[in-house]
Amino acid sequence: MIIAHLEDYPMKTKKVIILKTTLILIILLFTLLPSKAQFDAAPEVAPGAERESTYHYAWAGGLNSCQFNQIDLNNDGIMDLLIFDRYGNRLLTFINQGIADSIAYQYAPAYLQYFPEISDWLVTKDYNLDGKADIFTYSKGFAGIKVYKNISSGDHPEFELMVFPFLKSFQGSGYVNILVTYADYPAIEDMDGDGDLDILTFWGLGSFVEFHKNMSMEKYGVPDSLDYEETQICWGRFAESDESNEIYLDTCVGGGKDVSLRQAGLLPHTGSTFLITDLDGDQEKDLLLGDVDFPTLVHLMNGGTSEDAYMISQTTAFPAGTRQVDLFSMPLAAYFDVDNDGIKELVVSPFDPGIKTSENFNSVWFYENEGTNDAPVFEFVTERFFQDNMIDVGSGAYPVFHDLDGDGLKDLFIGNYGYYDSSWYDQFLTLHSSYTGKLAYFKNTGTAESPAFQLWDRDYTFLSALELTGIYPTFNDLDGDEVDELLIGNEAGTLILFKKQDGDYILTEEDFADIDVGDYSAPQLIDLDRDGLPDLVIGEQAGNLNYYKNTGSQTAPDFELVTDSLGKVNVTDYNVSYDGFSTPFVFDHDGYQLIVGSEQGKIFYFRDIEENLSGKFRESDSLFALIDTVQMSFDEGKRTSATIMDLNQDEVPELIKGNWSGGLRFFGKGSPGVQPGISSPSVLTEGILIYPNPAKQYVYVELPDNRRAFSVAIRDMNGRKVAEFQPENSPVRLDLTEFEKGIYILEVTIENARKKNPIRWYEKLIKL
Repeated sequence: MIIAHLEDYPMKTKKVIILKTTLILIILLFTLLPSKAQFDAAPEVAPGAERESTYHYAWAGGLNSCQFNQIDLNNDGIMDLLIFDRYGNRLLTFINQGIADSIAYQYAPAYLQYFPEISDWLVTKDYNLDGKADIFTYSKGFAGIKVYKNISSGDHPEFELMVFPFLKSFQGSGYVNILVTYADYPAIEDMDGDGDLDILTFWGLGSFVEFHKNMSMEKYGVPDSLDYEETQICWGRFAESDESNEIYLDTCVGGGKDVSLRQAGLLPHTGSTFLITDLDGDQEKDLLLGDVDFPTLVHLMNGGTSEDAYMISQTTAFPAGTRQVDLFSMPLAAYFDVDNDGIKELVVSPFDPGIKTSENFNSVWFYENEGTNDAPVFEFVTERFFQDNMIDVGSGAYPVFHDLDGDGLKDLFIGNYGYYDSSWYDQFLTLHSSYTGKLAYFKNTGTAESPAFQLWDRDYTFLSALELTGIYPTFNDLDGDEVDELLIGNEAGTLILFKKQDGDYILTEEDFADIDVGDYSAPQLIDLDRDGLPDLVIGEQAGNLNYYKNTGSQTAPDFELVTDSLGKVNVTDYNVSYDGFSTPFVFDHDGYQLIVGSEQGKIFYFRDIEENLSGKFRESDSLFALIDTVQMSFDEGKRTSATIMDLNQDEVPELIKGNWSGGLRFFGKGSPGVQPGISSPSVLTEGILIYPNPAKQYVYVELPDNRRAFSVAIRDMNGRKVAEFQPENSPVRLDLTEFEKGIYILEVTIENARKKNPIRWYEKLIKL
């Protein structure tokens, strides 16, 4: 199912001008269902009146900047799916169920343990024609290619390192490294049709494309060797600008080995992606080229041959006749048969190595192919391919549990760094992107023994209005009224306090207790010294833990810094980064214990905390024994955060782990087989119209279903309700005459016949 913004729906013709606005919140309904076996797909929820269906990959961990490849994971003769998210070097494995004309995959994380560690980019190609896809990947530290041979023979893949530290090519007078940087995605294809795999990559100083011909067939008569020779330094006879994605055709006529062409050519340029395939049915291979800092794919048409290419035309309006690729930043295209119909489809996702420059929520674009493999006709389908089947909150995922409604069931809250908003270039043509942090609220609608979650609010308390990034939540009762306050950490390193009034959290104090830990405050309110008062443990960008003791009273908290090195914990790995991004979670399981997320992705586990607050905590390697599950094959993602909770009351805790890709992984008894499904969105809030916006005197609210009872409230930017309306039908006209000019929050509450609680939808309203 496609999850669309309000802008994606056609607007009705009206006598008044309808101004499209940004949809602030999409209410999604999710149901958590346990699977029964390690490789079983999550049970589906039958479609109901509100068109719900199952999210099959709910706990897969989110997607940001992805590379799609095919490989046979279980050796059943059907090509499965291997997704590599370079933000944290995460691999995701999916079994193709092989249903004809169907996108039918099963999330299968148990296969991850069989893969080597992958860095920055991944290409799966069968270089020795034994029917098994081998791995080509970036050789970190050597700016080249390393190769793993697929030697699997059983029901899972197995690999042998064949080329390290880098793949070489005969260039001039000897064999040297085929230079491929971490910011370039090469083409590894049989360009001359002889069966062995050739390589196309940009010259080390940019602008021109090198052709490295595989000489295996010429020398040995079989394609099982990786013996390369650079035969062209200007393949395709074009050059790429060092300042933009502009392409210069006929830049090196003849394409010979004339070094002066390089010297007289353009300045260095690094950062491009290749997809080589025939796009016009002439049996010659064309090129789709992505460029660093730019959102489009350039289609270069080949008027020569596949080996001796001559690019004769270019277009950035690709694909033609449908929604064109416009995806920040540096799109990478993959072309393979997704739905088992024998026809290849197109999948596009960002490749930019910068973690704060690209789209992160609508970042996997899928195009159906209405033509043939050699003459495709692409039709845009969705910008959230596979993402719409996962918990995904953009960049960063910081989960905590809290019983919001007092029903005895722990609800799930997920903070984030932010959702991608927009991109722009400064006067130096440097790309910048902006993000907005939000807090997602998943209501627990299950039972104590069988939790079930629904995504009730993607922007709880409308935190987006504060324009923060790095939202990190914690709950506890600070004033003794038996109602928990909400405390928010953020990128600025400060804390923001919200108090509950009339069932809603209201902004109370922007710089709570004048606490500032530097950057990226990650707080937890916990009675650490067991004196009956909640203290503060705060992680930060530097990787250490700050301990603030509550020296006040039950009704008047007062926090005093005790140490900025609690337990002598620092999770910074200086081989990875100078930052640690510590995210602490203290939990009580036979005494206090501590887990800490980190920049490197590892979840650290500490014991010996009780009565040792001034000492050194002991790091333990028994975290997976604690949660009674198999250990992860390797650390996944970066800038992780985790929480531990006994969700099903079986006295064995579960671990929920968030990462920079905006998703969650679930680890519990019997996992990774436990992969609960989550249902897809309700349509109750789809197609709500607010017009005009900005508004001067009146604003209209129109629901797509007039049969639903609803109410409308207007709140100020602190969340306080300033007006409320109980309309009898839709549309309703709201009189804003008495309102001062400014920005408000418009809240629409819709009664839900199938659910006990109503559904709320919010949008920013501007009064002129």
